[in-house]
Amino acid sequence: MTRIVTVPLGDRSYPIYIGAGVLRSGRLAEHIAGSQVAIVTNTVVAPLWLKTLNTVLADSNAKVDVFELPDGEAEKNLSNYEAILDFLIAHKHNRSTTVIALGGGVVGDMAGFAAATYQRGVRFVQIPTTLLAQVDSSVGGKTAVNHPQGKNLIGAFYQPEAVFADTELLATLPAREWRAGIAEVIKYGIIQDCNFFNWLIEHNQALLEMSSDAIIHAVGRSCEIKAEVVAQDEREGGIRAILNYGHTFAHAIEALTGYNTYLHGEAVAIGMVMAADLSWRQGLLTLNDSARIKQAIGTFGLPVVPPALESEAMLNAMGMDKKVLDGRLRLILARSIGDAFVTDAVDQQLLQATLSAGKRLCDD
Repeated sequence: MTRIVTVPLGDRSYPIYIGAGVLRSGRLAEHIAGSQVAIVTNTVVAPLWLKTLNTVLADSNAKVDVFELPDGEAEKNLSNYEAILDFLIAHKHNRSTTVIALGGGVVGDMAGFAAATYQRGVRFVQIPTTLLAQVDSSVGGKTAVNHPQGKNLIGAFYQPEAVFADTELLATLPAREWRAGIAEVIKYGIIQDCNFFNWLIEHNQALLEMSSDAIIHAVGRSCEIKAEVVAQDEREGGIRAILNYGHTFAHAIEALTGYNTYLHGEAVAIGMVMAADLSWRQGLLTLNDSARIKQAIGTFGLPVVPPALESEAMLNAMGMDKKVLDGRLRLILARSIGDAFVTDAVDQQLLQATLSAGKRLCDD
């Protein structure tokens, strides 16, 4: 079964193909215009899925070059971005080339940013190989690299031609990576769909056991929600920021722990619990809903307690987040499960209480 979700952006609209085996469906050739293809992947994914992709691309008769990145969030940097550009230049790729990202969020962001800037922009296709990338980073056109002072500080909005969310590619994911992806799925329920949040709780075991039907529904509904939001606010001037629920806390945690302690989804899991706590402290979210969010995240084996970081360091790191506008920190809070919003009306004492509460739990 193939499910197709469209990201409706006028003449830049594109499909997300979701299902088992969609990579081999024959549709990829429709999204390759020229005679050159550059695959960007990494050293973990390449041995698993590069042969499959090369077999699919054989029908396109395009010349295929492959660039492999080292694995890990720490590799999402300007040096590797420059290395991709050097590779494209060395292999004489022109403006009609197609860059294909085969990997998780790091590969997709790096390849997308390179595609956005190489010869002022070339065709780009996403083939995400992690759950987190299938439901989040591959959709919506955000491309970027990290800077030592903050995550994704350097990048561009650049939409792909298509996304192939082949659920068969998830079969090789380590359990920890799989759970990290579920954090982003839970986020969609919290921000916009209480029924989906409840469905995730009810189908907890099926998702942990990687049931094909459960995966397709979870990926499909997540992509639908993201497509709806992106269509309203492509460049995150307003409502799109709700997609970052928990992320301002998470990005600070990642930066302060050197991007090598938590997977992105694990940091997001902690950040969502902190956002729920602050929402409760500000009188928006009931204590029961805050507890339900924390419990749901925990039942998927995700972390719910922040690391023992000084609140001042967290505030400084949060101040570098891209959601800071005119010097004011904007956070995504929740009025209820299924209803999130963006606000800069954050009580600093209550924010300090949320940050301090996390540290106290760690100290205890």
